[in-house]
Amino acid sequence: MTTITATTAPPRARKLIGAGRRQWIGLIYVAPAVALVMVFFVIPLGMTAWMSLHNWPLMGGHSFIGLDNYVAILRDTRFWNALKFTGYYTVIVTIAIFAVAFPLAIFIERPRPLTNLYRTAFFMPAVVGFASASLLWSWLLNVDAGLFSPAAYNLGLIDRKFNLLATFQPAFWSIIAMVVWKVAGFTMIILMTGLQSIPQDLQEAAVIDGAGPFARFRAITLPLMRRTLALALILSVAGSVLAFDQFYIILRGGPRNQTLTAVYWIFNQSFVSFKLGYGAALSMVLLVILVALSLVQLWLLRKPEGVD
Repeated sequence: MTTITATTAPPRARKLIGAGRRQWIGLIYVAPAVALVMVFFVIPLGMTAWMSLHNWPLMGGHSFIGLDNYVAILRDTRFWNALKFTGYYTVIVTIAIFAVAFPLAIFIERPRPLTNLYRTAFFMPAVVGFASASLLWSWLLNVDAGLFSPAAYNLGLIDRKFNLLATFQPAFWSIIAMVVWKVAGFTMIILMTGLQSIPQDLQEAAVIDGAGPFARFRAITLPLMRRTLALALILSVAGSVLAFDQFYIILRGGPRNQTLTAVYWIFNQSFVSFKLGYGAALSMVLLVILVALSLVQLWLLRKPEGVD
């Protein structure tokens, strides 16, 4: 009589097989996201880097020129002027956004009547695209058919209609006002989440100890919002460095090319002058700047909240 015995895999082997299956299942789940990143980021980035090493006109063949495009950037005073203006705009608009968003965040963070209505009203402009907001403000700032200048004239506040887009200072501050109106609500929500994460016990203990509002804000609120502030700051700075829509739609780079941003100059070189290789090189330089900003963000976020 023959006895047949069934053999089973040892427990360790079964665990390894189960772990391997789970890993494959995890890879399958993340595969669509990885494919999207490859198709829409990694491959275009590689193509841009490759194009930056070529003389690549819109029509006709392209030729390899090495680093000549990057050498030309060093002599491109228009690009450096555009980058200088972009830096100036970034500093001003970031300060303005935080100056508006922080008080709004403090206001809507505390329970009060109609809080949800205030939050919705303040955040609503953020859902409008920059192109649509720019078209709206282009009409509002129109000297003849707009709102601001004709309304001020009809109310007797000014003697004659004033073109807000004719000179640099009124045009620049009009753009600042539009961007603050558009972005402050989004920044407000980010800051509000940071405020809500602060334990109320700390604020109450500080009040019992006799700390005033400013002392509590400096010693408790700001340190505990380090990461939230860093996130909002980097998002604001990165968005400002990439500013294009508002300057293209409202000002067209004017008056007298004084509001050309870095992205606007890249657009001109790529799709107006049709120098795609040079535009790609400019894009790579701007990418390096944004990577540097990202590294600053990582440095700010590496410290625990509340630790100097």
